[in-house]
Amino acid sequence: MDGDFRTEFVREPGALKHHPALVLNADYRPLSYYPLSLWPWQEAIKAAWLDRVDIVAEYDEVVRSPSTEIRIPSVVVLKDYVKPRKRVAFTRFNLFLRDEFRCQYCGSRGDLTFDHVVPRAAGGVTSWQNVVAACSPCNLRKGSKSLRQAGMSLRKPPRQPDAEMLQNIGRKFPPNHLHESWIDFLYWDAELDAQ
Repeated sequence: MDGDFRTEFVREPGALKHHPALVLNADYRPLSYYPLSLWPWQEAIKAAWLDRVDIVAEYDEVVRSPSTEIRIPSVVVLKDYVKPRKRVAFTRFNLFLRDEFRCQYCGSRGDLTFDHVVPRAAGGVTSWQNVVAACSPCNLRKGSKSLRQAGMSLRKPPRQPDAEMLQNIGRKFPPNHLHESWIDFLYWDAELDAQ
């Protein structure tokens, strides 16, 4: 059989996959800013059908079944409040987010790795307080030396972030695509400009 047989029955199979729904908690804040809490349109419709979310905004496009026509949701709100996590997992992604995707030695962006401020060879542990984002050249320059031995300094001292801190940092990094119906919900707590 040529190609994907499932697409033979769909007029424009690729057109509908690009309609994600912004997912808001019951307090109308996004579940996450970075990565932005998005569901594929199918999940949003399923959640609405199961009465787990309210639809706040919709795209102009519709999907059809033999008996129903539904506009694709662009913003949905959970009916039940999901309590945000207090503890932040120590992951490479969260570490880079805490450090705003910048080398903590030179400030450059780009190809990042992580570095132990107090080298493991000198008894340094892998923890929020001892690991920072670093570009490859700075990481190689520092090696297994102390900051003083390498003649380097940190842009800011490393510390363990809380969930709110990471959410606030995440707002600085909007995704490549922001649908116009999302804007009011993404920055609703930002200070308004006085005219």
